[in-house]
Amino acid sequence: MRWSQTLIPTLKETPAEAEILSHQLLLRAGLVRKLTGGLYTFLPLGLRSLRKIERIVREEMDRAGALEVSMPALQPPEIWQQSGRYETAADVLYKVKDRARKEWVLGPTHEEVITSLAAGEISSYRQMPRNFYQIGLKFRDEIRPRFGLMRAKEFIMKDAYSFDVSDDAAMASYHKMYDAYARIFARCGLKAFAVEADTGVIGGNYSHEFMVPAETGENDVAYLEDGSYAANIEKASSRGPLLPTPSVSTGATPELFATPGVVTIEALAAAPYSVHGVAQIKTLVYWVNGKPALCLLRGDDQANEAKLAGCFGTTVFRAATSDEIFGVLGAHPGSLGAVNMPGASTGVPIYADLALRGAKGMTTGANQDGFHLRHVDIERDVKAIQWSDLRTVRVGELSVGSGLPIKIQRAIEVGHVFKLGTKYSEKMGATYLAEDGQRRPCVMGCYGIGVTRTLQAVIEQCNDKDGIRWPLNVAPYQVLITPLGGAGTAAMKAAEDLYAALQSRGIEVLLDDRDERPGVKFKDADLVGIPLRVGIGEKSLAKGEIELKPRGGALTLCPVADAETRVAEWIKQQAT
Repeated sequence: MRWSQTLIPTLKETPAEAEILSHQLLLRAGLVRKLTGGLYTFLPLGLRSLRKIERIVREEMDRAGALEVSMPALQPPEIWQQSGRYETAADVLYKVKDRARKEWVLGPTHEEVITSLAAGEISSYRQMPRNFYQIGLKFRDEIRPRFGLMRAKEFIMKDAYSFDVSDDAAMASYHKMYDAYARIFARCGLKAFAVEADTGVIGGNYSHEFMVPAETGENDVAYLEDGSYAANIEKASSRGPLLPTPSVSTGATPELFATPGVVTIEALAAAPYSVHGVAQIKTLVYWVNGKPALCLLRGDDQANEAKLAGCFGTTVFRAATSDEIFGVLGAHPGSLGAVNMPGASTGVPIYADLALRGAKGMTTGANQDGFHLRHVDIERDVKAIQWSDLRTVRVGELSVGSGLPIKIQRAIEVGHVFKLGTKYSEKMGATYLAEDGQRRPCVMGCYGIGVTRTLQAVIEQCNDKDGIRWPLNVAPYQVLITPLGGAGTAAMKAAEDLYAALQSRGIEVLLDDRDERPGVKFKDADLVGIPLRVGIGEKSLAKGEIELKPRGGALTLCPVADAETRVAEWIKQQAT
């Protein structure tokens, strides 16, 4: 392809809308253009790289035995109601109406569709295992689209769904896809690693996310230096806080004391009260399915909303308003507690973090504005507690297994694999006749890769101060020929000859035939990031030489007669 015949609108300045480097480079290198928040048009260079990622995904899915299908993006709401996700996933669903005012859902994912298909097509154990995949558009009503392709309203995903006869067979399918994902990201040139993950709105009881380390990532990952443990912060657990929770009591019953104006953990920790956060019980009130629920944590801990969702059994919940809290506990935030709860709170579930188990001599709100209680023994003074891991782990805490200190880093999620079990198949009638003649639900797994997000993750990880440094497998072109002379010059003639020769070998080559200054061409070459640049100037050509410069590597001189062979050899070496 000739530069003059395609569209590569590079930008010198960084667009104000681009918050992170990869988003800036997507725009500056002319890969995409924004239509509106969360919606992007792929330009020729960006689309070429996107298609290469799709090809890698498709090859590895086929290698793993998955069967490609194409499912409708427009879905009837009835199947979402049947699965129970019409309510639990309501915050991300786009709902549209046709001319008859009938409602439809734009699919954010396809568990319901594929399970409906399986219910009609799979009837016997002899038809399994089966794994179906597709690569196509998804739609999610992101409350705050940001970071370019990282969090968009419309995006391309590869989603796959496996159906098996047993839990053991489903685990075999799971690990086959896990291995395929590792190969996909390696082939894309990404340094990705798998972490234990929360199953979220998808459901299931076992999952891993594939993460790409990046300071600008939206996910926090807890990990151990020796590689023996890694988990999304939503899933991560530890042996508990570094500072021990008080467990010694005076034996005294809870004592009321005045704390006028004290409504934060920090204020109670300051003089004259001097009650450190480790000795406080923080009471959070949530509204779950129209009803209140209490969450108790140590004062210096933070609640983990993914873990709360596991306790509540739904992802649809919110922090209660001040008025709602007052109606339940008779006090406002800052003076709340689970001791001596008023009659209005009868039957309100109380969830307490495991770090509070055995806590004594604690201080908590008294459910009277401006008052707290001290000498609280949580297991003596709080009734009907449901214990669970609710806190967010912190750097330096010791891991559950080896006891090594936990580290935390930022990362970008590019893939997610789930073992779903029978959640969808039971609700949607995807059953099979087993070998023993009994009818049983199919055991399912689902597996997603954000294809557009993977493209941006490559850029986020593969760049320098001058622009993108594409891995060869996903670069829009393998070679860029940069002649430093206009039409009719010896440099342009040599460039044309090499261009034709490389194309005849099947090498993907871009010829910068623009009538631009050398500095402009070199700047654009580095910005766009094609793996190998061939520079052809009048002076070097007079000596019978041209320049070969890998992106980010050292420049070497090559005899003109050897250029075609040298370029082909370089590409072959990089591809192995």
